[in-house]
Amino acid sequence: MAESRTAVVVGGGIGGLTAAVALHRCGWQVTVLERAATLAPVGAAISLAPNSLRALDVIGVGDEIRDLAAWQGDGGVRTPRGRWLSRTDADAVAARFGGPLVLLHRATLVATLTARLPRDAVRTGTPATLADPGDARRPARVSVPGGALEADLVVAADGIHSAVRRTLFPDHPGPVYSGFTTWRVVIPLPGVAFASHETWGRGRIWGTHPLKDGRVYAYAAALAPAGERAPDERAELQRRYGDWHRPVPEILDAIRPDDVLRHDVHHLARPLPALHRGRVALLGDAAHAMPPTLGQGGNQAVEDAIVLAHHRTDLPAYTAARLPRTTAVARKAVRTARLVLAANPAAVAVRDALIATLSAAGPALFLRSFDGIADWRPPQPPYAAVEARGSR
Repeated sequence: MAESRTAVVVGGGIGGLTAAVALHRCGWQVTVLERAATLAPVGAAISLAPNSLRALDVIGVGDEIRDLAAWQGDGGVRTPRGRWLSRTDADAVAARFGGPLVLLHRATLVATLTARLPRDAVRTGTPATLADPGDARRPARVSVPGGALEADLVVAADGIHSAVRRTLFPDHPGPVYSGFTTWRVVIPLPGVAFASHETWGRGRIWGTHPLKDGRVYAYAAALAPAGERAPDERAELQRRYGDWHRPVPEILDAIRPDDVLRHDVHHLARPLPALHRGRVALLGDAAHAMPPTLGQGGNQAVEDAIVLAHHRTDLPAYTAARLPRTTAVARKAVRTARLVLAANPAAVAVRDALIATLSAAGPALFLRSFDGIADWRPPQPPYAAVEARGSR
């Protein structure tokens, strides 16, 4: 029997849209409020690990996303001169964690999720302010231009600088600078063969990965003062990475200045006391922003959304299920950032030797780093799969 309840989702990113779809499938009337004029995501690609793909199974889109997997062969960690420190492959990932690692453009995932919502569910160009978090006796209330919306549940998916979080937890210090900046590009690169890799240097990293549509996703990160910018970010990448192993020079040659996105990285160093207050639940970066060094920011947002829909009328249970896990993943991402962006030459030498030794003795470091993360499963079965079996 369909539930006659209402939810307002503040923020139309991946976490917010996943929550909207999950609640809609539970019979809730959902409204997504997005401040931007469109849902076109700011960003390049997103890596979805087996944990978030299993979460997406619950709303019936997991297999559609798995079909976009492009990584089929070798991959791993390299030095700037090209030496492999650690190697693995797509089959090893699937065998260890029960599924593939899928890299896709964020716009593809946003479009896939939006297609599962009613046409009038998403309101773009609509800034929203939490006016009242509500409680057991009264609904929550969100102010929008021209009026207000009441809801049984408000989902705060409004990002790392969440205004809803500040309203709920005004004493929390908010995000801090993680110490490094990032660059991202998605470009065509015909005729250039390469193995998917991440390369670790001194205070710098580079990653190159294929997308299913034939384009290449490349990213870089480097220690830098907060707010530092270059007049030409393509030239800045050439300066920092131009002498690294192939295919890095070929990618840099193919980049146009307008292709490059640069963002400083921030995270929530202090966990929130809870992921809810009243009838409001926080998810994704609004709840537990973390460095991208494990590629789990978006994955944890998807997990949040599915678990929130499961506990939709019991927000303390949502906090109990998500706060310890996301705190642990976020802390691991911070530790990983310190490892991969080590700048001291002696520390880098020890790091590289340790990675090579550990990888020679057992599963690659890449796989070990996902133990306890990529093997997560949602609290509810994937009812999309149940429906598919029932139709046979």
